[in-house]
Amino acid sequence: MTQSRRQMLNLLAAGSAAAVSGSVVPNAFASDDSRSKPKPRIRVGQIGVGHAHANKLSVYRSSPDYEVVGIVEPNEERRKAAQNQSPYQDLTWMTQEQLLNQPDLQVVLVETEVRNLLDTADVCIDAGKHIHLDKPAGSSLQQYESLLKRAEARNLIVQMGYMYRYNPAVLLLRDLLRNGWLGEIFEVHTVMSKVVPAASRKALAEFSGGIMFELGCHITDLVVGILGEPSSVTSNVKRSTTAVDGLADNVIALFDYPRASATVRSSAIEIDGGQRRHLTVCGTRGTFHIQPLDNPTVRMALAEVHDPWKRGYQDVTLPKYARYVGDAADMAAIVREEKACDFSYSHDLAVQRTVLKASGMLD
Repeated sequence: MTQSRRQMLNLLAAGSAAAVSGSVVPNAFASDDSRSKPKPRIRVGQIGVGHAHANKLSVYRSSPDYEVVGIVEPNEERRKAAQNQSPYQDLTWMTQEQLLNQPDLQVVLVETEVRNLLDTADVCIDAGKHIHLDKPAGSSLQQYESLLKRAEARNLIVQMGYMYRYNPAVLLLRDLLRNGWLGEIFEVHTVMSKVVPAASRKALAEFSGGIMFELGCHITDLVVGILGEPSSVTSNVKRSTTAVDGLADNVIALFDYPRASATVRSSAIEIDGGQRRHLTVCGTRGTFHIQPLDNPTVRMALAEVHDPWKRGYQDVTLPKYARYVGDAADMAAIVREEKACDFSYSHDLAVQRTVLKASGMLD
């Protein structure tokens, strides 16, 4: 292994998302003395435990960057169940008003059920707090756009909970794209599937976009990051089982661009679907394939040598991926004004508009 390749993989192993994505955090390569100085911990709270990814609070509890000051869950039954779960044990439970009035509270994780995400986020932004907003960003594009405009006017962060943004394979892909080593991108295809148990299907069926809205949004975020917002979206929403819950459990969308196309597929019925979750990017100078997404392995082909990568096909083994660790670290750096946000308000709005179109929820 060449020294430069080893350095690249070491950056990924260290979770240095910003360093690979092109927005290097100041002090990331500072002297040992400057890095050894402890920074004030960022005070964070969470509203809701009803979201499927609400347990990411454990990442913030483990991080030296954060101090978790409280948690909110208005549903008594859900709160009692959560109190016995590891991510929430020994935390201070309080009302939403009490949390938002905690001294020096800077960040709120919005982890309610999807139907309540935007209303809760509105309250947090109006209270002057940065937020991590879990996905998808509700069903009202108008409300989400208003939220982003108010946040931008107040210089507040709305970090979306798309779980692959700091995946080491995605960071490597962004590095190749930024350097132009894949050439002009003409094709992207990606799959995000699993088996949703019967007990969970009814809740997902609340939204007509079904599994694309709930799960496909993660990979829609990636595709829009690669190719931008599509000029048109064609969605094929199917119910492929005889279940009476009404869940749209098999959805494919075609994203059209002037010189490229992308397919995004998500199903709730694929056996061991996690192993086939993948992202493939094809360009005129190279192809990049990630599979599976959650424990990423990369196979790529390049038309030319680009140190540390060779010409032709090669396999790249990457560090094991821990969800949301990179997101939490990135949020801390932005709050401390050490770096700019990697994802603009306009990008996130374009993603949500595309998610709704891909789900058949927006014309």
